[in-house]
Amino acid sequence: MRVIILQRDIVWASKSENLQRAEEAIRRQEPCDLVVLPEMFATGFGGDPAAVAEPDEGGEVLRWMQRMAHEHDCAVAGSVAVGTKAYKNRFYFVKPDGSVVFYDKRHLFTYGGEHLRYTAGDERVVVEWRGVRFLLMVCYDLRFPVWSRNREDYDCALYVASWPTPRVDAWSALLKARAIENQCFVVGVNRVGKDPQCEYSGASVVLDAYGHELAACTLGKECEACAELDMSALEAFRKKFPVLKDREK
Repeated sequence: MRVIILQRDIVWASKSENLQRAEEAIRRQEPCDLVVLPEMFATGFGGDPAAVAEPDEGGEVLRWMQRMAHEHDCAVAGSVAVGTKAYKNRFYFVKPDGSVVFYDKRHLFTYGGEHLRYTAGDERVVVEWRGVRFLLMVCYDLRFPVWSRNREDYDCALYVASWPTPRVDAWSALLKARAIENQCFVVGVNRVGKDPQCEYSGASVVLDAYGHELAACTLGKECEACAELDMSALEAFRKKFPVLKDREK
């Protein structure tokens, strides 16, 4: 499984510019199985969802993701604001045939007022793609290990985020913890740049089940990085050292 992470500097509330720049970045890459973009990669996080939200089905950003997936024969993943009256921070996982699996962010960032503008999801979502099972998570979800707990039902946790610079050390530490405690690959894709509220420095990374870096983006800059997820190695590690078998049921 070949995964590409795209650490982006998101232009505030400008879908057309963000999608164009992301498309250019994707076209620069070698063939892969999965491309992962940050949280709300087409607009930036927060603000007034009524001004940027997509329809629940068939919005501009989702159609773009379907086109990218089809043209590049890979899955494309990232989060988008959706809704008309009740808004969701929705993580789309789009396959080349146009099919879509989505997860609505469970833990809304109350410190930043996200709970005042968005509605929390209540369903944990795992999607299978080319022999790898992916758990879908968004930003603040990372701080809640019970929600991410591996029930032996996934192989890689995907975290997309707009995680500010002052707390970036927590981001990096928690990603490593989730990989080790859940004996899984972890892909964490965070944005860079500034918006009206915060500054972001990225620290996007792909980790193996030991917490070792397989790929990492340059801190504070737009960046693309690629990693191979070796399922044979993961399965051998889980068989040799069966931590998940001893978890609380």
